[in-house]
Amino acid sequence: MNYDELLAPIHGFLQCRTPQAWIDEARKAENLALLLTDHLVCELKAAQTAIWLIRKYVADKESGDALLAWLKPYENFVHSENYDLQFLADHKSLSKSVITRGDLPYADDLVEKMVLLIKEELHHFYQVLEIMQARNIPYRKITASRYAKGLMREVITHEPETLVDKLICGAYIEARSCERFASLAPYLDEELERFYLSLLRSEARHYQDYLELAAQIAAKDISERVRKIGETEAQLILQPDEELRFHSGVPCGAALQGRH
Repeated sequence: MNYDELLAPIHGFLQCRTPQAWIDEARKAENLALLLTDHLVCELKAAQTAIWLIRKYVADKESGDALLAWLKPYENFVHSENYDLQFLADHKSLSKSVITRGDLPYADDLVEKMVLLIKEELHHFYQVLEIMQARNIPYRKITASRYAKGLMREVITHEPETLVDKLICGAYIEARSCERFASLAPYLDEELERFYLSLLRSEARHYQDYLELAAQIAAKDISERVRKIGETEAQLILQPDEELRFHSGVPCGAALQGRH
């Protein structure tokens, strides 16, 4: 795979690269359990976000309830710290059909893109958990980073701008995930490097899907909103951060680096 070609649009979209100081901290062996745990939770959160978008904007009640049931075993695992992998083996191949309500012109596209994203994120969840189990890394609850909450502060509070902004935020989260996977992979052991590089194609497509939906639903130029939310995203990545997470900023005490 030509990773440079795949990553070029990502680097053009993001307003900064991951600072080397974050990579230096994230690559430390003593931080591997923390990073894998946060990655696991991030995959679930990505699926939760996609299901929330479908249920709030386009799905009928029965389909929405079915989507929640699809996600429930994963949520139960994260909240209960259950180490049994069988529940995932039983659920990882499930698929759901969604019946849309009303006649919104973007409904089918949103469902198609988000259901695919959900399937892929839950598959990645399963892969991360398998890696953790193989390395005897127990799952333990950790606090969330400030990243997603910081992005959501930029969301306009009236429709359809709310939906458009949430989709733009989703695009930045997926793009940053892709960029971080690629940035960190060369510093990891061979198995983990291979795994993180294997995620790049789907993460790159996820960011494009979010952005395409935002443009379609807005039906007007969204470049200013993309720029403004991108500025906030870059600030969150470049500012000092007390906690190391997959989307955290520069570790406290390190100099800021990486702006274009």
